Amino acid sequence: MKMRCSVAMRFAAALALAPVSVAPMMVNPANAFIVFDPSNYSQNVLTAARSLQQITNQITSLQNQAQMLINQGRNLASLPFSALQQLQQSVQRTQQLLGQAQNIAYDVEQIDQAFKQKYGAVPLSASDQQLVTDARSRWQNTVGGLQDAMRVQAGVVGNLDANRSEMSALVGQSQGATGALQATQAGNQLLALQAQQLADLTAVVAANGRAQALQSAEQATAADQGREQRRRFLTQGQGYQPGNAQMFYGKN
Repeated sequence: MKMRCSVAMRFAAALALAPVSVAPMMVNPANAFIVFDPSNYSQNVLTAARSLQQITNQITSLQNQAQMLINQGRNLASLPFSALQQLQQSVQRTQQLLGQAQNIAYDVEQIDQAFKQKYGAVPLSASDQQLVTDARSRWQNTVGGLQDAMRVQAGVVGNLDANRSEMSALVGQSQGATGALQATQAGNQLLALQAQQLADLTAVVAANGRAQALQSAEQATAADQGREQRRRFLTQGQGYQPGNAQMFYGKN
């Protein structure tokens, strides 16, 4: 009898406790509350903004580096234009004209030999025919020198048109240069053009100087030859003899 009472009491106690242990399992999750922390949210937003700024700075840095490499490539780009061949051809034409100098070339030994033979003091032992021959040779040298000077002048004038074209092209290349190297190369070629023009000017001065030197040398030698011929006339001949001159008049 006591055993049955004990079992019944245990069962009643179990029924009494059953709702207490089951009740938590029957709570609806939809009724749970979400907790919002403003401080934590603002901290997360600030962290995200800083990360975005760092990424933006990195992108800007990469863009600057890329632009720097592009600029370096432009500065190292070579000028796709050269006027060297045309300038060399102009100088070569002028040199050819100077090399075609008549009779006495632009050579120190040849000049010394010519002046020793045909210029300077007239040899007293030379015959009259030799004096005339030498005088004519000197005259031919003078005329040839004048002609050579005019030919060089004409050649230099002919180079002016080519120089104008090259100067226009080089200035255009310099203004359209994409980098420092191209601008420098265009400037160097402009300096080369100036050097070629100075070479032409030097050739003209040399040709004119040669012509004037030959003319002056001819005049100096002609003066000395004139004195020698006058001496021979006074010493070898009878000199001037006065005489009567008869004038012929037409009939009235």
